[in-house]
Amino acid sequence: MNLFQNNCPSTPAVLTSANLPLWKQEGAEPFLRLENITKKFGEFSAVDNISLDIYKNELFCLLGGSGSGKSTLLRMLAGFETPTSGRIWIDGVDMSGIQPWKRPVNMMFQSYALFPHLSVEENVAFGLKREGVARSEVKQRVRGMLELVQMSHLGKRKPHQLSGGQRQRIALARSLIKQPKLLLLDEPLGALDKKLREETQFELINIQDELGVTFVVVTHDQEEAMTLSTRIGVMNHGEIVQIAEPHDVYEYPNSRFVAEFVGSVNLFEGLVVEDEPGRVRVQSKEAGGMLYVNHGISCAPNQKVHVALRPEKIRISSKQPSQNENCIHGVIEDIAYMGSQSVYRVRLASGMEVRVTQPNFARDMDERLTWQDQVYLFWEVDSSVVLIA
Repeated sequence: MNLFQNNCPSTPAVLTSANLPLWKQEGAEPFLRLENITKKFGEFSAVDNISLDIYKNELFCLLGGSGSGKSTLLRMLAGFETPTSGRIWIDGVDMSGIQPWKRPVNMMFQSYALFPHLSVEENVAFGLKREGVARSEVKQRVRGMLELVQMSHLGKRKPHQLSGGQRQRIALARSLIKQPKLLLLDEPLGALDKKLREETQFELINIQDELGVTFVVVTHDQEEAMTLSTRIGVMNHGEIVQIAEPHDVYEYPNSRFVAEFVGSVNLFEGLVVEDEPGRVRVQSKEAGGMLYVNHGISCAPNQKVHVALRPEKIRISSKQPSQNENCIHGVIEDIAYMGSQSVYRVRLASGMEVRVTQPNFARDMDERLTWQDQVYLFWEVDSSVVLIA
């Protein structure tokens, strides 16, 4: 049964025949547009002059820490907060002055907010009954939605008889059954344990893809944002500091804040001694040598920068490699065996601690490193990024 006959194309509308996402297509119209949105509480700016375009059928994540403004921004999209200045457009309609219940939007709260005295079926049907939808249609749509979230067999139960993951699915079904054009999710998986959260992430992606509804998800969990999203907007102090696809946010952060916030990173401070279009050389006292990166940055001579290097990009060995650049020396201070990978903390002569992660390909490794071993760390020229900010 097609629950969203008008919104569920046979192939995702976010892709063209050439597999080019809408946000990369020149002239593509955004489904959700924020124009210079600001929200102040007294003198404090919770959201500071944000402009953002989100396209139809996207699963867009707002990622940030506590107090970054992401939940305030979500509440303005829902109509629960009024912007101090700026405009919000949904599907070409200005939402200024439109009450929350009149917007083509629904919201799934972190607490799920299920009615404890109603059954699963009654919780899911609640919004349709309030709108006066015919009983036969309500029954049909509830049945279809429970099938979609794989909860048909639990329709007669009450919320307290469900697990956390099951309650999450019911909350999602209730949010989707009114066929919103836009679904807002506030930390939707925050109440689940790690294993269940990982499983539910893929279920959420599949449901969103099947229904073709645009999702905006607020989360503080970097792995969750990387798994779920088509694009990520990283927020800090009320601003969106980078908007990009997950791969680009991780591999090409545009600032020191993004590099440190998204995943683990080693940052080597240094001075630029050579800056050409295809390469940068940075002299770093922290690293104890010259660092070579195969991209230019267009900076002033002797510019102070940070070279960002992810732990999994580094190779570690007790044997000195043949390369001179991007090769540093230190002593292993700590080792954490984590099953699929091992994490090494290596102390350099400068006192800087470098984090290295290595996959455990085999049960018995040819070279088994241990505490206090003298080791070399080395990496490829395209493995690091130079950051000015």
